[in-house]
Amino acid sequence: MRILLVEDDAQLGEALAEALIDQRYVVDIAKDGERGWQQATTLPYDLVLLDVTLPKLDGMSLCQRLRTQGYQLPLMMLTARDTSADKIMGLDAGADDYVVKPFDLPELMARVRALLRRGNAIASPLLQWGKLRLNPSTFEVTYDDRLLRLTPKEFSLLELLLCNGRRVLSRAMMIEHVWSLADPPEEDTVKAHIKGLRHKLRLAGAPEDLVETVHGLGYRLKQVE
Repeated sequence: MRILLVEDDAQLGEALAEALIDQRYVVDIAKDGERGWQQATTLPYDLVLLDVTLPKLDGMSLCQRLRTQGYQLPLMMLTARDTSADKIMGLDAGADDYVVKPFDLPELMARVRALLRRGNAIASPLLQWGKLRLNPSTFEVTYDDRLLRLTPKEFSLLELLLCNGRRVLSRAMMIEHVWSLADPPEEDTVKAHIKGLRHKLRLAGAPEDLVETVHGLGYRLKQVE
């Protein structure tokens, strides 16, 4: 899951991004409303966390612009404005949730999960490919009921592969979905993570080529018979 955090307070933004990354989300930070608009309309985000008081373009205006242009991704406002009128204004602008600063971090994370579930309501909470199962809510992966201990990046890559099935994913596409804009790796890094993922799948009893290499193009899951 990829989240865009639009926040001009550098200290708060970094702390919140770190907490989200610990929950295995990919997080990009925009420090003003115009930059937030550019990123929200360029990359496929699953959720936008949006401060209201922003340079260049305020959060209310950014929210309205996104909704007016047809963007329906879940959007949560984070603000110190705590009056009833402010909340009504934010929700009427198109926000799905309105959280007042300072906020309780565990509650905020629960609200993030709730919005992501709502935004992905048509999808099954359990991803499955033959004997392979991945639960995005508990971060558990099993093969034939054997639990796999995956790193956060291995988990995210496997989740991406499961969501796409037989579609071939290039390394560049994997980087775009699994790494933030602030720390894009070299494509060889993707190769190393795929190698580690295959090793752990093999130890759990999966076929060696469950994650197939399509030479010159990328990776996909092997057809289940």
